[in-house]
Amino acid sequence: MLPQEGLIYHFPQGDRSASFEAVRLSLFLCLSLAGDITQKGYEKKRSKLIGAYFPQTPGKTEFPSPFHSTVLIKRQLRNYNLNLSVPGMDPSMGQERRTPVTPSSSSRYHRRRSSGSRDERYRSDVHTEAVQAALAKHKERKMAVPMPSKRRSLVVQTSMDAYTPPDTSSGSEGEGQGDGTSSSREGSISMEHWISRAIHGTSSTTTTTSSTASSSSSSTRSGGSGAAGGRLADVLAQHNHSAPPDVTGYTNNTANTTATDGIQVERAPGAGTAAQRQTPKYGNAELMETGDGVPVSSRVSAKIQQLVNTLKRPKRPPLREFFVDDFEELLEVQQPDPNQPKAEGAQMVAMRGEQLGVVTNWPPSLEAALQRWGTISPKAPCLTTMDTNGKPLYVLTYGKLWSRSVKVAYNLLHKLGTKQEPLVRPGDRVALVFPNNDPGAFMTAFYGCLLAEVVPVPIEVPLTRKDAGSQQIGFLLGSCGVTVALTSDACHKGLPKSPTGEIPQFKGWPKVLWFVAESKHLSKPPRDWFPHIKDANQDTAYIEYKTCKDGSVLGVTVMRIAMLTHCQALTQSCSYTEAETIVNVLDFKKDVGLWHAVLTTKGLKPEVICPCASSPEALTVAIRRPVEEGSTPPGRGVLSMQGLSHGVIRVDSEEKLSVLTLQDVGSVMPGAMMCVVKPEGVPLLCKTDEIGELCVCTVATGTSYYGLAGMTKNTFEVFPMSNNGAPVSEFPFTRTGLLGFIGPAGLIFVAGKMDGLMVVGGRRHNADDIVATALAVEPMKFVYRGRIAVFSITVLHDERIVVVAEQRPDSTEEDSFQWMSRVLQAIDGIHQVGVYCLALVPSNTLPKTPLGGIHLSETKQLFLEGSLHPCNVLMCPHTCVTNLPKPRQKQPEIGPASVMVGNLVSGKRIAQASGRDLGQIEDNDQARKFLFLSEVLQWRAQTTPDHVLYTLLNSRGTIASSLTCVQLHKRAEKIAAMLAERGHLQDGDHVALVYPPGIDLIVAFYGCLYAGCVPITVRPPHLQNIATTLPTVKMIVEVSRSVCVMTTQLISKLLRSKEALAAVDVRTWPPVLDTDDLPKKKPPLLYKPSNPDTLAYLDFSVSTTGMLAGVKMSHTATSAFCRSIKLQCELYPSREVAICLDPYCGLGFVLWCLCSVYSGHQSILIPPSELEVNPALWLSAVSQYKVRDTFCSYSVMELCTKGLGLQTDSLKSRGLDLSRVRTCVVVAEERPRIALTQSFSKLFKDLGLHPRAVSTSFGCRVNLAICLQGTSGPDPTTVYVDMRALRHDRVRLVERGSPHSLPLMESGKILPGVRIIIANPETKGPMGESHLGEIWVHSGHNASGYFTVYGDEALQSDHFNSRLSFGDTQTVWARTGYLGFLRRTELTDASGERHDALYVVGALEEAMELRGMRYHPIDIETSVIRTHKSITECAVFTWTNLLVVVVELDGSEQEALDLVPLVTNVVLEEHYLIVGVVVVVDIGVIPINSRGEKQRMHLRDGFLADQLDPIYVAYNM
Repeated sequence: MLPQEGLIYHFPQGDRSASFEAVRLSLFLCLSLAGDITQKGYEKKRSKLIGAYFPQTPGKTEFPSPFHSTVLIKRQLRNYNLNLSVPGMDPSMGQERRTPVTPSSSSRYHRRRSSGSRDERYRSDVHTEAVQAALAKHKERKMAVPMPSKRRSLVVQTSMDAYTPPDTSSGSEGEGQGDGTSSSREGSISMEHWISRAIHGTSSTTTTTSSTASSSSSSTRSGGSGAAGGRLADVLAQHNHSAPPDVTGYTNNTANTTATDGIQVERAPGAGTAAQRQTPKYGNAELMETGDGVPVSSRVSAKIQQLVNTLKRPKRPPLREFFVDDFEELLEVQQPDPNQPKAEGAQMVAMRGEQLGVVTNWPPSLEAALQRWGTISPKAPCLTTMDTNGKPLYVLTYGKLWSRSVKVAYNLLHKLGTKQEPLVRPGDRVALVFPNNDPGAFMTAFYGCLLAEVVPVPIEVPLTRKDAGSQQIGFLLGSCGVTVALTSDACHKGLPKSPTGEIPQFKGWPKVLWFVAESKHLSKPPRDWFPHIKDANQDTAYIEYKTCKDGSVLGVTVMRIAMLTHCQALTQSCSYTEAETIVNVLDFKKDVGLWHAVLTTKGLKPEVICPCASSPEALTVAIRRPVEEGSTPPGRGVLSMQGLSHGVIRVDSEEKLSVLTLQDVGSVMPGAMMCVVKPEGVPLLCKTDEIGELCVCTVATGTSYYGLAGMTKNTFEVFPMSNNGAPVSEFPFTRTGLLGFIGPAGLIFVAGKMDGLMVVGGRRHNADDIVATALAVEPMKFVYRGRIAVFSITVLHDERIVVVAEQRPDSTEEDSFQWMSRVLQAIDGIHQVGVYCLALVPSNTLPKTPLGGIHLSETKQLFLEGSLHPCNVLMCPHTCVTNLPKPRQKQPEIGPASVMVGNLVSGKRIAQASGRDLGQIEDNDQARKFLFLSEVLQWRAQTTPDHVLYTLLNSRGTIASSLTCVQLHKRAEKIAAMLAERGHLQDGDHVALVYPPGIDLIVAFYGCLYAGCVPITVRPPHLQNIATTLPTVKMIVEVSRSVCVMTTQLISKLLRSKEALAAVDVRTWPPVLDTDDLPKKKPPLLYKPSNPDTLAYLDFSVSTTGMLAGVKMSHTATSAFCRSIKLQCELYPSREVAICLDPYCGLGFVLWCLCSVYSGHQSILIPPSELEVNPALWLSAVSQYKVRDTFCSYSVMELCTKGLGLQTDSLKSRGLDLSRVRTCVVVAEERPRIALTQSFSKLFKDLGLHPRAVSTSFGCRVNLAICLQGTSGPDPTTVYVDMRALRHDRVRLVERGSPHSLPLMESGKILPGVRIIIANPETKGPMGESHLGEIWVHSGHNASGYFTVYGDEALQSDHFNSRLSFGDTQTVWARTGYLGFLRRTELTDASGERHDALYVVGALEEAMELRGMRYHPIDIETSVIRTHKSITECAVFTWTNLLVVVVELDGSEQEALDLVPLVTNVVLEEHYLIVGVVVVVDIGVIPINSRGEKQRMHLRDGFLADQLDPIYVAYNM
């Protein structure tokens, strides 16, 4: 240590944030892996960089001072520091656009900044050439990525509102002006133009930026010197990796799609008037067929077609053949490629550095050195701080440093706390919080801590209470037991303060006392007090923080002896001489800046550039020794990226596109030993041509991660082993976290760092290399200040690369999209790896580290949580995900007989079950003696005329009207008279009943029966939505061939109103009778059907797939149906049943209109629409009337769950009591919604509802009720099945909570008189219990056939009369069209038999066949809804084999794009499917029918006709 050394700090003065931007937590040091220095620009750059600081005379170099001076300029390459300015680095550009060191006044600096505005960190001309060449390959083929569609509000918002004026602290002056090319002009230059100019090297725009920065992990690739056309052609011939998809020329004239530069660009449709968004006419657009053969023409389908065409092109790795066990879906395992490069070298030998020579007069410790120079030569300058113009601000001499440090030490030990209880004792940890423009104060405080024997923990100045990563820093301080923070006066004033002037506690920090360590605030130590100066020992000297890949912060402890040895090794390896000056622009609080500036001082000859490599754990790992002039240039390697990705070193030629040019970082430190070990697993030595993690063995390294014994052992106590298992040395090595190898002549090469490693498909890629490639693709100056984050996320058992970039505030949608497509091509061309997701966010929005860099782990966290709010997203799962399970091959047809025999042989039951046998049941059912319901009503009117059958409630819960047996009979007679008189109807004529839910509907129904007409109940049009509901009414009236419509006066006016005229042709209505004023007289004679098999009524309903089907119900079936329900639910005249259902079709209609007349019980009718006004109406009625049985729909249950969730206490206090309910049945035609029924049960448990009371029923078109949980019989059971097996139509039961488990609830008990069998829908053979098949039903109340099917009749002919192809071939079954399975449970039913449970899985027509497997939309939808709190509803459908996911967003439109990656991830993870299109829409867009079922086909048609007005549509590549 030599007293006359000075240390010049060169820092910009300015606001605090500016100095912060200037310095960044860097995990690793020094030359970004030496690498990136290209030989080409070596001499040129050297003189340019270093020369800029000093006046030069030709011939010989003169310095303005007697000291030899050199410059140490920090080039933060992402997370490396560069010790000494490296040729090929533009010093004016810092990490994340640090404050430029460029003083604006002094003209001699100006030539260093020729281009401005591009991030120079990763830039290199060579790399840009390589990238442009890679892109040129794609020039011929136009990219076929359909551009996402955005709602206008979203476009405006992201491009303009999010614009924050550039914070001058981190911007460079030239932002926005390139070489005179304004951005507007750039926007108009076509892509081909860019590429050709880049190739022929004629670019006057930003493509050639004068100074070359190299990528952090040395991704300087060479694309050949001039990369002229001919040379390029050769390169292209050699590299024909996966070409990008080709546009298949699908354009759509009407859809305002302009093809710009070969990329289809969309003008986002505004949320304008309906007229603007009308579906284009068929004439001038290309017709496309949708799934059901209906031609659709719209821009959406054009885009999808474009996507389909793109995806038809082969993927890069073909799916390999492998054996699939029948059951387990194996994910495609990456089979090692036989041609991939393998390491062939011999095992490496550990390298030793030279002996660490001991100089006799070296001080025994750093404190002793300071004392020596402070007393011998107190006037010698130790540190000079300069402002941005190079003017010295202050000079700190050795004498001042010594006296001030002593003062700090004394005050720390004696002036904090009380004499008996000092706050700080020797060995305690204290935080040092100093800004980067005040190295003097930091140096004084650091040495003050060393003298007081307390352990300094230098950290960054917290800017706000919620800095990114502040919690982790706080955790480190807390675990170190820090209670005192030393800071400077200026910094203390600048910290955030509460209104009372106190410094608030930062997020996650322990409580600390802030102590200003400036001389004027400290008391003088007494004359007789001296610090205790010992020789360097094993005590901890300081703790340096290190941020890990996952964001956690560790403290690396460095011992005093290690610190001293490290300084000696640096002094020796750089052969220091006296009286030298060093210029440092590194962060002096960490790493190289701390060691060279604060702990040693060093000088280098100006001719020399000495890169070094270092890490927080291993301190300086290697440094290049100063060389004499004229000696050999440093080592340099051009390595194949392909080889590197397999961990192998292969020398390549510079002409190749994908090469990495590295320079060495010197040789091993004096007194140290180094080896390279395998990055994963046991630390085995690598071969000589293999890349591994560098490990060093020396005194001069860190010793532990503070307080983390396990991690310490794995990092600081590693014993590398040779192949025979023998350790290399008896002393432990320290892992450096750097990846590299030892080259010829013992030179160390670093190729990347462990933290940036991403292993994709078994190949290793470095995040920094990918950043470098992305930044080299800049036809428009697009990325805001070069802020790009690259990280990987694990999806489907492999890492997937995510690139997030901040885009410039003025960039247009086209710019972004163009840039994104090109980045994908460039990364694919150079790294041969696909990017899974590319997201653009508005400028200045990514979380920052305290020094202004991007906080990677926090960015990743936001991405995974869906809170990143990107303004553009491009997902490419189709190209990246190559480990999907092999598509299921359908087995060659196995006959039904073999299946049955197979089941018998393996001891499996054939899946069949039945309800109780109606013939065996003895009951005194009076109604049984009548064949017709009309006769039952007449009998009741005579025997119990005043017994109330129906009570209708209004929204206040009071009785709106009621009907006794005789009232119903008399009013029905009047209706019959009116039909005969006014309608002149014949027997068997069809009459449409268009009534709101209520008593008029029931009266009209029985009036029709009395008149011998066939009633059809039709839901009336919705007043607020006539345009969409009235056409359905019209269609049912027409399809059912109704000769007359009966309705109320109000609706009859509505049917002929102006609004109706707009929706349908009102002139074609059949006669409309309003029944509000009935004739007084009754008909001469009531009609009695001759044959009970004639038609009683028609039941019309629209299926979820949008098919309108009417089924015929005969008198026999109707009576059998009522009897079955009466028996199952034990209904008698004394009972009351509450019904909250729509009375238009299925079981809802039967319960509302028919059952009371048959069984004589009182029905309390609650129209579901009234619940929208008063959600508690249904449950209050159930409580008030002490009802034991109640029926509702899922929509009603959902309304109660959402509407009354927070009101259970107030309902309880009002006396609402549900304890008498025995059965609460949800009437449904779908798989039971188990989550809803469970949350309903849980919610109302406090009101006395028994969880076993809640159950579901199941019915369908062919049989309106197959199962219904009755009063007796076992509780409904729930099973968990393996979802993966279900896709193969297998049923495998698993434990609750096991992965891929799906809970299924039994759909109620099978009704009396019903038989069920599970059959194979294709072969019609009976199935075993362990198979999923179609539910077939045989019962007296099956419907007798379709009246009409709107659509294809031929398909439906066997729905009602199918026979098994094997086994019992006599019975006639009806096919339900639903898939399900039967399970014999351990429970017993009333008759003592073991109970068979039916589980409904889903509708056959809704199921989607993808990759040879059967998926049920609801399963995918459930996964998607779970993925983000803002997704309220989801619907999926397929179109041309693409999976389309539509989600409703409950939140700001800014969240729309967050959902795209989350939806894609969850569907891949849980269902092994790639989502083709993600559509984000407003709440309420997904159509839902009256039963609460999603109308996915309507949604599909709306999407394809472009009628959804989506917020965002993403087309995944």
